[in-house]
Amino acid sequence: MNKQTKYYIFFITLFLLIIALFVISLMYGSVNIPFKDVISSLFGDKEVKKSWLFIIQEFRLPKGITAIVAGAALAVSGLLMQTLFRNPLAGPFVLGISNGASLGVALLVLSGGVFIGVHSESSWGIVVMAIIGSSIVLFMVMVVSTRVKDNVSLLIIGIMIGSITGAIVSVLQFFSDAETIQAYLVWTFGSLAGVGWDQLQVLIPIVFVGLFLAFISQKELNTLLLGDNYAQGLGIRIKRIRTIVIIATCLLAGSVTAFAGPIAFLGLAVPHIARSVLKTSDHKILIPATILIGAVLLLACDITAQLPGNRNTLPLNAVTAIIGAPVVIWVVIKSKNS
Repeated sequence: MNKQTKYYIFFITLFLLIIALFVISLMYGSVNIPFKDVISSLFGDKEVKKSWLFIIQEFRLPKGITAIVAGAALAVSGLLMQTLFRNPLAGPFVLGISNGASLGVALLVLSGGVFIGVHSESSWGIVVMAIIGSSIVLFMVMVVSTRVKDNVSLLIIGIMIGSITGAIVSVLQFFSDAETIQAYLVWTFGSLAGVGWDQLQVLIPIVFVGLFLAFISQKELNTLLLGDNYAQGLGIRIKRIRTIVIIATCLLAGSVTAFAGPIAFLGLAVPHIARSVLKTSDHKILIPATILIGAVLLLACDITAQLPGNRNTLPLNAVTAIIGAPVVIWVVIKSKNS
């Protein structure tokens, strides 16, 4: 069996796994719905209980789609960052995107909307402020990237920008009351439940643009793995590809953070899983692989977080950390031993 056949079998298996997990996510939760009724509801069968039909079509269906879209977006953004910085521990939030989104939400929630004149309980208000916060950080990073030549310095500056925004959030928390702090912390736990059909109409196109930028940059990304000097020798414009990667990452990670909150470790862990399973660094294979693996993992994490048959829901970040943290430990140990 040649490599191409193995890749096709791998991709088909992941695709089927996504379908299976998607159906499971529709079946289980605080209310368990039989498989037959789930399938019937998807085809608009009016004989299904109205309450079940409402739960599936208005809550679980958009949540399942969000898991697929967000998982793919975070996974690819992590792959882009690890390739750009040639650092196995680089993640999608390494440029401070998550911290910028957190700052925007903190200004809204912790101030009760006083600073910006938007109601602090508005879901769209949270999304808009998260996008504004991450966009400001993106603009700062883009300005810096025109003056900084090497990726390591850009990485350090991105971390420092993230530290500054994190410090501002801490100051806002210090002067806030317990109720508003709790509301902000709930957002930081990460959740797919708040994304409805209206939000998906915005999230999906943004993620599509980010994935498109990643796909058209496959050749340049492969060349970057060999070093900037070698890439320039082959005619690759380093500043151009770096700008494209930064924009794509901000679109992918920033939009997901805005709509679902900061979801940790997924973007960091998935690219390593793809490389270890497929034994390749070719982005023509890695990009679709990370898309599928990211979707599978976030669907699985969301199902786990729902505690099927129980009314309680675990923080999504806690579940993703349980999967992601061991991968990070493995990467560090492997790099030390190699």
